[in-house]
Amino acid sequence: MMTNEELKNKISEMLPSATYEEGGEWLNIFIAPEELLSFAERLRYTKGLDFDSLFCLTCVDWKTNFTMVYHLTSTIHFHNIVVKVKLDHNNPAIETVCNIWRTAEFLEREVYDLFGVQFLNHPDLRRLLLTDDWVGYPLRKDYDDPINMIKL
Repeated sequence: MMTNEELKNKISEMLPSATYEEGGEWLNIFIAPEELLSFAERLRYTKGLDFDSLFCLTCVDWKTNFTMVYHLTSTIHFHNIVVKVKLDHNNPAIETVCNIWRTAEFLEREVYDLFGVQFLNHPDLRRLLLTDDWVGYPLRKDYDDPINMIKL
């Protein structure tokens, strides 16, 4: 298992543009949306990293932007990282990673359904929880819910 510092050094070699959030239990890595697909493949298939499991994929609405959050682990080496990608709030779109980690297929559909993030090249991007005629994205902070009337 690599320490967070060892992971940071290895990842900085692979992707010099990556930035980091310090102080957490796991290494948090910030990358640009256009870097995700190639970076994800390298995380998955680079010997010594072997991030073979995407066990959580979610989105955070910060009102000014969205942040995609990917939790990865290596079942071989038992190290973990979190990859974060900032998306445009007006046009949230990013490449799918379901060809790299199969678990992403349903997780991306959930984020699409509840936040409206478009996952480019996803093989089956459609609503997962809500009906096809549902209007809006309930986990967005600007979502107007006249029944529950919760304002964020």
